[in-house]
Parts: sequence; structure tokens; C-alpha cells
Amino acid sequence: MENRLDEAASPYLRQHADNPVAWQPWDDEALELAAARDVPIFLSIGYAACHWCHVMAEESFEDPAIARRLNEEFVPIKVDREERPDVDTLYMNVCQMVQGSGGWPLSVWLTPAGKPFHVGTYFPPEPTGNTPGFGSVLDDIAAAWNDPERRPQLESQADQWARSTKDQLEGTPEKRGDAPDEGFLDTAANAAVRGADRQHGGWGQGQKFPHPGRIQLLLRAYDRTERDTYRDVAVETLDAMAAGGLYDHVGGGFHRYCVDREWTVPHFEKMLYDNAEIPRAFLSGYQLTGDPRYAEVVRETFEFVERELTHPDGGFYSTLDAESEDSTGSREEGAFYVWTPATVREAIDGEATAELFCERYGVTESGNFENGTTVLTESTPVGELAADSVMDTDSVERELDDARAQLFEARSERSRPPRDGKVLAGWNGLMISALAEGSIVLDPSDADRAESALSFCRERLWDAEERRLNRRFEGGEVGVPGYLEDYAYLGRGAFDLYQATGDVEHLAFALELGRVIRDAFYDAEAGTLYFTPTDGEELIARPQQLADSSTPSSTGVAVQLLAALSAFDPDAGFDSIVESVLETHASTLESNAVSHTSLALAAVDRSAGIPELTVAAEGLPAAWRETLSGTYLPARILSVRPPTAAGLSAWLETLGLESAPPIWANRDAVEGRATVYACRSFTCSPPKGDMEAALSWLTAEA
Repeated sequence: MENRLDEAASPYLRQHADNPVAWQPWDDEALELAAARDVPIFLSIGYAACHWCHVMAEESFEDPAIARRLNEEFVPIKVDREERPDVDTLYMNVCQMVQGSGGWPLSVWLTPAGKPFHVGTYFPPEPTGNTPGFGSVLDDIAAAWNDPERRPQLESQADQWARSTKDQLEGTPEKRGDAPDEGFLDTAANAAVRGADRQHGGWGQGQKFPHPGRIQLLLRAYDRTERDTYRDVAVETLDAMAAGGLYDHVGGGFHRYCVDREWTVPHFEKMLYDNAEIPRAFLSGYQLTGDPRYAEVVRETFEFVERELTHPDGGFYSTLDAESEDSTGSREEGAFYVWTPATVREAIDGEATAELFCERYGVTESGNFENGTTVLTESTPVGELAADSVMDTDSVERELDDARAQLFEARSERSRPPRDGKVLAGWNGLMISALAEGSIVLDPSDADRAESALSFCRERLWDAEERRLNRRFEGGEVGVPGYLEDYAYLGRGAFDLYQATGDVEHLAFALELGRVIRDAFYDAEAGTLYFTPTDGEELIARPQQLADSSTPSSTGVAVQLLAALSAFDPDAGFDSIVESVLETHASTLESNAVSHTSLALAAVDRSAGIPELTVAAEGLPAAWRETLSGTYLPARILSVRPPTAAGLSAWLETLGLESAPPIWANRDAVEGRATVYACRSFTCSPPKGDMEAALSWLTAEA
């Protein structure tokens, strides 16, 4: 048995190609090998930017003694969770079911049939506290498997865990309920408020995760009810994320999460999905509050993505690692991002400016991170700095801007964090949506980057003849059949880009992806959408992804997408799928909306009615775009169509529609001028020649 990862497309798998462990990829050959040898599988799941994955690799997987035990007693399999989220979802569910929590690296021992019987996350090389050493775990499991009396116990436990996993991930409630009504938004928002940390922002009293979906839920609830508490909790969280260590104050962009309640020290990896979904929450916050800081955060994050996560041909890479080499050549987490007073002074011209920067961002001799280093946080308000330095706030801001630019240049000389260069269809869809919305709210040119990324995905990952979306592009190689999240996220991205540009080709692609979701992922008998297609690999369960995690629920995003697309192809059956899924999971939403915000927002949209703005014109007038940029109108459908019936006919042919859908029918431009029609819940305004008038009509109808 030899290590087979040297030809893997995944950068994470290739990181382990030189391990003495004889790693196998997750494929039929590896599973058949375990069955032929009659030994357990050791499954290790991680990702390229995972800090503790690197730690366990260095401590255990590079150890020849550990490798010998793994190779002799097990078939070791490595999985990139970003490439195979179906496998990750299954076994992470087992970990959470057994241990009450989970994380990466995920360590699972399986029978040759893939049924789990022992599970954990990171194991140290030697016992630490209540955590056994990895070597002793291997010895104990191997001894139990080879003992004729103990092995049946392991196999019985594996059968039980597999059944429980199948029930949890694949099953649906026996009795469907009514889809949540309009009062559900208030109920869900109240639940989000109850779990909020009102002192430091965010949720929980320990580690802080971004939860952009919860912010969107609260902003939506405030807009509907005008209850200040909803707005306050959302703003407190946005402010904490923008001011704390989660945000890169020198180069823009967000890290994964913070390890402390105060949002000070992050896990330093930067994920594409965070830098798509978090800016969407800031865009909503900007529209609702007008706070220019929120717009600045979005612009800086988009600049970071363009600079460091963009493929030359337009797609977006996946992650930046948490670790990089420090000044001594050792790989350390956060080395690229942290500072000391001395390194600040070396980078900045002028002692006074360096001191001002250190006061603003909390850089001290003792530091707030390891070895006396500091993670930058906005520690002293600009107004206080201005008063202390006898300067006006504008002057202080200019000095700080100049200081940040100098630190950016100095930091560019450091060893950079490694990048995972695979392009994932779904994650690109999230980024396309963020840029499309940004092009409406902030800068129309953001749509250009979104269009480049969508073209990249269509040209390299979409097989139009087979109607199949591949998940991954890396190093010229395409692979892994797409999951629900790939179709849903990329479909939403294409639809959002249509809203931003009025390009019918983007709408056509969104509709085609929606039809594949209907045909390949929806189970009418179960009344649900599954994460894997009907012809996908058979695992111990066919999972659903109902809850939001580090990424939004693929079911929730798919339901939102199908609800929007039903306005353009009402005969496709999209609307009945939306209704069915919401009814199937009504009890889940009612009992725990906060963990299911994407699906909850889909239910809110259906109960309240999605606002529609149909614009009959050659393009969206610039003045109308300006009006929309400052208007918080969540879940709206902005549909630009040709001004005349003749022009619309060509669109219908492109979309494969026999007749104009209601959102376009009889909504031509009036007297050759740009015309907007506003609708909600099958009630429409008269044609209007002014966007502000149309928005006023919608507000009155809400």
C-alpha cells in the first residue's frame, strides 16, 4: 500500500503526499482495499487552511512510528472537506451526535463498509488532559478490531451509528405542517436577540463566529416592525466585526472566526465564503443605517478578494492559510498579520504617526497574541486621538490612512500565507452574489468582476449538453460532481447578476440550474431537497443541509432561488417545491429558526410576498440605480426587460418560454420612456416613470 495523493487535484491532499502514511483518496479502490484486507478505515477530514490540521499532520502523520501503525492496521483515507462536503457532512454529524461538538481535523474510524464506530477531532501525540494520545487510540482500536470477542461490539456500534445518521440526515418529519406565517419573522428575531451578547456583539459567551444570516434576519425584522432592539443587535455585531481582530485592518477581508468573546484574536485563515457572505450583511447594514464605515469595509474586502483570491481568468480561489513563515523561518499562525511597536515604527515614516497608529489599533509591548505580538483592533476612538493630539478628526483619519498604506507595503515583504488555488462552483456563486449586490449599492464596476467569475464557471465547470455542474477546477483539472450548494449558490449568483446587469443570459443560466435542482435534488415523496443528486455516490445516508453553518444552508438558498425563478417560469413547478419544502420543515423552523436562517428567510419571503420591480427599458437608468443603492428593500426582485413586446419576444426565445411570464406580461415602456412597475403579492402599481414613486408604492403596500 502506497501513498496515492501525489496526483490529487486538491491542494490539501497534495500537502500530505509526502507523509510516510500511505494515504488513499476517498474512492472505490480505497474502500475495496479495506474490505480485501479486512481492516478498519481511518478517515481524516480537513482543509488546506486549517491550523489544527497542520498541527496534527506535523505531530502525528509525519511520525514514522505512527505511520507504520496506520499502514499496518488500517487503510488511511484523506478527504478535503471543501471538495467532498457530502462525506464531511455525514461523519461530522456522527461526531456532533456522539461528542456534542465537532471540528477539523475530523478523525473517524470506519468499518470497510463505511460505517463509523469511533470518532474524534484533533488528537495530540501524547495524552493531554482528558484527551488520549493518538498512538494509544490507534493501538486500542486495532486491538479491539482484531479481538474476536470485541470486534462484534464495534460492528454493532457502527450499525447503530449508521442508522442514527441516516435517520437524522435523510429522514423528514412524518407530519407536515403549515408553512410559517408573517408572525414567524418576529418569533425568529426574538430568538436571535435572546442569544445575543449585548456587551461585545455577536452570539455566545466564548468563541465568536460571524453568523451573517442572523444579521440579515434581524435587519429584516427591524425593517418590518421598527423594533429598535433588532436593529441594535445587528449593528452591535457589525460594529464588533469591523472593529475587532476578525477584520484585517491593513489589507481588508475577514478571517474565519475569533477565539475569544471580545472579537480580538482570530483563527487567521481567510475563506472565500466568509468574504462573500459577510459583505452582503454589511451592504444591508449600510442601506439600512447609512453608516459609511460599512461601505468602506465592503470595498476593502472586495479589493482583498480581487488582489489575493482571483484567478487570472476570473474565477475565485478558495482560501488563504492561517500560517506563514515568521522572521525566523518557522511556520506560525498569524505571522503575516501581527505587529509589535518595533515593527510598526520600522514600517511608518515619523515617530508621531507610528505612535498614533499604535494607540488607534492597540499595539503594545505586551501584545494581545503570542510572543508579545498584537492583532490589530480599533482600540482607541478617532475622536479621542484627535483630542489628545490637538488635531481635527479628518487629519487623524488621513494620518491613519497613510500609516495603513505604509504597513501594507511593509507587510507585502513578509512571507505570504499559502493559498488553496482550487475554484469551487458554489463558493464562486456566493462571491458573485456579493459583487452583484455591491454593484447596485456601491460601484457598478463590481458587476464586471462578477461576470468574469460567472463566465469562468460556465466555461470550465458547466456541461450544458449533460446539464451537469462540476464542483471543482484546479490546475486545469475539473472534477467532483456538483452538490446542491453548487447549483443553488451559483444559480443565485447568476440570478443576482441578472438583477444587477439586466443580461438575459444570466437569467437563462439561473433558470437552467433551477431546473436541474428540481430534477436531480428534489424528492416529491419526502417533500425535501437533498444535498446529493439522485444519481450521486451511495453513502451511508443521503444528507440534507437544512441548517446554516460556516456557509448558508443549501436547502434554504435553493428555496429562495426557486421562489424568485418561479416569477419567470411559473410552469416549471418551482413554486410547488418551495411550498412543499417549507411545509415539510415547518416544525424545524418553528422550533429553531436561528440555526436555520436561510430557510427561515425563505419562509418569511413567502408569507410576506416578495417585492418586484419590473423595469421596461434598454437598461436600468443611472438615476434609478442611485435611488436603489440607498434603499433597503430585502429580497426584492429587480427585473429589467426590453421596453417593447418585440424585444421581449427575443428574450422569451432565449429562455425557452412560450409566453411572457406575469412579471413581464403587459409591462412595456410607456411612450418610449423607461417605465417601472412595482408589485407585491399579486398586486401591482400603475406604470411609473420614477423609481422613488415605485418604492413609495411598495412601502405603502408592505
